[in-house]
Amino acid sequence: MTFVELNKLTKRYGAMTAVNGVDLAIDKGTLVCLLGPSGCGKTTTLRLVAGFIKPSDGRISVGGRVVSSASASEPPEARNMSMIFQSYALWPHMTVFDNVAYGLKLRRLGRADIETRTNRILQATKLANLASRYPSELSGGQQQRVSLARALVVEPETLLLDEPLSNLDANLREEMRFEIRRLHDEFRYTTVYVTHDQTEAMTAANLIVVMKQGNIEQAGTPEDIYERPRSEFVAQFIGGSNIFKGRRVGDNAVDCGEGLVLTCGSGDFPDQGEVAVSIRHHDMHLASERPSGGGSNWASGKVIRQVYLGSHRDYLISLSGGETVRAVAPVNVAIPESQQVWLHCPPDRCRALAR
Repeated sequence: MTFVELNKLTKRYGAMTAVNGVDLAIDKGTLVCLLGPSGCGKTTTLRLVAGFIKPSDGRISVGGRVVSSASASEPPEARNMSMIFQSYALWPHMTVFDNVAYGLKLRRLGRADIETRTNRILQATKLANLASRYPSELSGGQQQRVSLARALVVEPETLLLDEPLSNLDANLREEMRFEIRRLHDEFRYTTVYVTHDQTEAMTAANLIVVMKQGNIEQAGTPEDIYERPRSEFVAQFIGGSNIFKGRRVGDNAVDCGEGLVLTCGSGDFPDQGEVAVSIRHHDMHLASERPSGGGSNWASGKVIRQVYLGSHRDYLISLSGGETVRAVAPVNVAIPESQQVWLHCPPDRCRALAR
């Protein structure tokens, strides 16, 4: 059942359009990630949903009622939403317990109810043993948990998160990705989560909405977005892909020039004109020489750079046609720089993209 609905949502600042006619339906209890590079409109969309800014056109509905339109907009405090910002915004003079309980006190709940609900959420967020500490005595991950607990304790209809893990180091970010997912599975709030980090989106989201220049480029499950990108932008932004361009020859093959013909196992071919073919970096197979009878989808090139990254090696390769591609190989595939190399693009991993 659709709970949050954006209909032709648009936000303009003078001649610049930050959000351009966005249509999006979010089912109740879904965690949706708005994903994209800086300036794509994801944070503006979140602020429109929160009620911090008013749309230029279109409308936002929550639970069947219109909360924002070009003519009228409910204030943030009337929307029963909680928002978590990049900065944790904790009261430094309050303990963890008092920070979490603050929203309940504003709502004038009874002391016993406040204590019960606050202790329950502190248990759920693994903060019960830190209840008497102050924010300055906490780690970044612990402060982020306090911020989450404070947002959840008031039982909002909708939870909004604006790049909440951007201030954490890599190890804490990884831990908190799974913590956010765990808490969502436990409480099932309808959640809109803004991030530019694809790993966060893949870990946390039921639905990923990839945005570019104020538009939705593609929306789908993490598996849909990763395995079945519909555009060059999505293929390159999610997971990293090499893009080859050429013209269709036969039913499912693309001639990319310089003798490289790629057979594609999936995708969309245009009726005419140029075709793009995407293949993930880790799906390209490297060899120091082309095996005899190896079949199609082979290209030759020269190693420009090879970096050892512990679990794998990252290669940058200049192909004979002039293109530069990246490939990820096991650590035991160690081909020196400046050496010729052969790359195989398995047909079942090549995806045609109508341009």
